[in-house]
Amino acid sequence: MHITRIVVFPIKSLDGVEIPTTRISDGGTLAFDRMYAIVDPAGKIVNAKREPRVIRLRCQFAPDFREICIWQSGAEDKANFDLQATEPIDRWMTQYFGYEVKLQRSGTRGFPDDEEAYGPTFTSEASLQAVTEWFPGLTIASTRRRFRTNIELYAAHAFEEDMLFGAPGERRQFRAGAVSFLGHNPCQRCAVPSRDPETSGPLPLFQAQFAASRKAALPAWSNELQFNHYYRFAVNTSIPLEEAGKTISVGDPIQLGW
Repeated sequence: MHITRIVVFPIKSLDGVEIPTTRISDGGTLAFDRMYAIVDPAGKIVNAKREPRVIRLRCQFAPDFREICIWQSGAEDKANFDLQATEPIDRWMTQYFGYEVKLQRSGTRGFPDDEEAYGPTFTSEASLQAVTEWFPGLTIASTRRRFRTNIELYAAHAFEEDMLFGAPGERRQFRAGAVSFLGHNPCQRCAVPSRDPETSGPLPLFQAQFAASRKAALPAWSNELQFNHYYRFAVNTSIPLEEAGKTISVGDPIQLGW
């Protein structure tokens, strides 16, 4: 296996940016990944799990991630903002959602979903293609946008990335290029992948069909004890903090063990 795509999501729950290389942050994450989050006055994150309108937002970022162009899917009007001064985009998003929100920047770690497995998620194009084939009418581009994985691998077989995790509680060591990783578990998914990434409309019976197909396709090298249910896709990881400052790039090989 080797890396074929790297994607960071500068604002949690919004569109990602494909990049050829990135460094590891001081917090053990990919630099610029989920460095901002949309929050309400109580400080709770406004994400696609609780707010379907998030899914209908489209955005593009400047190469240095200091500026953003944002718009609603299907709309012609686009707005440009400087992310170093967030009050204007806060007003735009407050108007869009219909209640007060603001953009909050994190410290060194960003806003991961899992405080233990705070590193990037891994999958493979073979796995994305397999999932796409389970749902007639889906494209691999749509599947990518539904599951929002950071690192995509070339693999000879679907779900070959399941080799990157072991038994429950185990932290499986592997390397991507020069960077050491710990594989935790297959990622438990929420309702977001069942929703169309353009309209936010749900795909009926998505979770049940996915779980049944994932169970049927589970490879021999995948530790079944990690599956209390089969609505799991991609591998959760963490990066030891001493790896900060190193870089990973498209083309880097995956090696089990350190």
